[in-house]
Amino acid sequence: MHAVGIVLVLVVLATSVATFARRWRIPAPSLLVLAGIGAALIPGVPALHVPPQAIALVVLPPLLYSSAEELSLRDLRAVWRPVTILSFGLVFASAAAVGFAAVAVAGLPPAMAFVLGAVLSSTDPVAVTALGRRLALPSRVQVLVQAESLFNDATSLVLFKVAIGIAVAVGGTVDLPAAGGELLLLGGGGSVIGAAVAGLVWLIRRRTTDPVLETVIALVTPYAAYVLAESAHTSGVTSVVVAGVLLGRSGHRLTDAHIRLQLHAVYAVVVFLLESVVFSIVGLELPTLVRELPAGTGWWPLQALALAALLIAVRVLWTLPLTRAVKPTRGRLSWRVAGVVTWAGTRGVMPLAAALSIPLLADDRTPLTARPLVLVLTTSVVVFTLVVQGLTLAAVVNRSGLALEPEHTAREEDEARDALNHAALDHVEHLANLEVMPETAIDRVRRSLTARLDRTPETPDGTTADAAHRQLRREVIAVQNTELRRLYEEHRISDTTLRLLQRDLDLEEAGLGKA
Repeated sequence: MHAVGIVLVLVVLATSVATFARRWRIPAPSLLVLAGIGAALIPGVPALHVPPQAIALVVLPPLLYSSAEELSLRDLRAVWRPVTILSFGLVFASAAAVGFAAVAVAGLPPAMAFVLGAVLSSTDPVAVTALGRRLALPSRVQVLVQAESLFNDATSLVLFKVAIGIAVAVGGTVDLPAAGGELLLLGGGGSVIGAAVAGLVWLIRRRTTDPVLETVIALVTPYAAYVLAESAHTSGVTSVVVAGVLLGRSGHRLTDAHIRLQLHAVYAVVVFLLESVVFSIVGLELPTLVRELPAGTGWWPLQALALAALLIAVRVLWTLPLTRAVKPTRGRLSWRVAGVVTWAGTRGVMPLAAALSIPLLADDRTPLTARPLVLVLTTSVVVFTLVVQGLTLAAVVNRSGLALEPEHTAREEDEARDALNHAALDHVEHLANLEVMPETAIDRVRRSLTARLDRTPETPDGTTADAAHRQLRREVIAVQNTELRRLYEEHRISDTTLRLLQRDLDLEEAGLGKA
C-alpha cells in the first residue's frame, strides 16, 4: 500500500506540474525534475528507492515504442550514416572521456570510472523525444537526434556490462572479442526479435477490427518485444525500437479511422502518465542519493558539472564533421547544426536505471565503495541535462536559425490540404461523368470540396470561406449536442443511442480540426 500511495502522489504531482508547464510553455520534463527535487527536500518525505527493474520493465517499453513509432523511416534512410557513427563512435568516445575525467576529477577507481563513463555515454530516447516533441526542427535534424538516442542502447549496454565485469571481478581483464560478440548478440538479436514481433502483430492486426482488441494489442506489443528479447539475453530496448519503427510505418494500413483515433488517445494518456512519473522520480532520487554519500565527497556538484561540460564538448567535436550529411547545411560544416544536435542530446531515465543496477558487492564480497558517488554523479548529470539543456533548448534552436517558421509549416499544411482536396474533386468529377452516383450526392460533395479550396476572404471579418464553413459546422454540432442531451434527459432516447450519436458528432467535430 505504501508503494501504491507513492505512485498515486507522483501521478497527482506530475499532472499538476505538467499542466503548469504547458501553460507557461516550459518543457514538462525540466519542470518535473525540479518539482521532484523540491518534493524530496520537504521534511518528512520518505526516501525513495526505485528498483531499476521496475523502470526497465514497466516504464521504458511503451515510451520507447511511442518514440519509435514517431520516427520517420524515410528521413532515417537519409541520415543512417551519421546515426550509425554517433551510435557507435560517439558512445565509445564519451565513455572514454568521462572515464579518464572521473579518475582525475572525482578520484574514482579506474574500474568504477569506466562504469560511470559507460552509464553516461549514450543519450536517452525518452528524454530526447519528450524535450524535442514541440521543436520545429528540420525533419532530418530531428530524426538524427531521435534515431541516435534510440539506436545507441546496444553499444552503451555492452560497455556497461564490460565495465561492471571489470569492477566486480578481482583482477578482471577486458576480452575484446567477447565484447564484440556480445554487441552483435545484443543489437542483432534484439533487431531480429523486434522484427519478428512486428511481423506477428501485423498478421494479427490485419484480421482484427475490434477497437478494444486493437488497443490491447497495441499496449501489449512493446512489453512482448522487450520481455522476449531480454529472455533471449539480447537488447530489449533495440527490440522495442525495431518493432515500433516497423509497425509505425504500416499502422495506417492496419486500422481504420475510428481505431486510430482511439489508439492515439489511449497512448497519449499512457505516455503522459509514464513520462510525468518517471521524470519526477529522477528529481526525487537525487536528494536521497546525496544523503547516502560517505564523508569526503562534498565536491560532487562541481565534479558533476565538469563531467556534463565534458560530455557537451565531446559531443560538439564529434558531431561537427557529420553535419555535412544533414540537409540544412548543404554539404558544409555547420556549428549551428552541431550545437543544436549537441544541446538536444540529453541524458535521462535509462542512465539512471543502469546506475541503480550496479551491484553492491564485488565477487570477493567486498562492497563497491565508489558506488554511491557514481549514483550521485550520474543523477546529477541527468538532472543538469534535463533542467539546463531542457529549459534552454528552445532558445538555442531559435538562435541557430534552424527552427522552421510558423508560416513555413502553415504553408506546407495548406498546400498538402489543397493537393488532397484536388485529388478528391477529380475523383468526384470522374464519378459524375460515369453517372454511377446520384447527382444530389455528387453536388453535395463537390460543393464541400470547392469550399475547402476557396481561400478568398468573403466574410466581414476577413476569414476564408473554408474557415467560415468550419466555424459554422462547429456551431451546428454544438446545437446538435445540446439537442441530443435534451432528448436524453426527456427520456426520448436510450443511453445506447446517446453514446452512438455522441460518438458520431465527436468524430465529425474532430475531422474539422482545431478551432
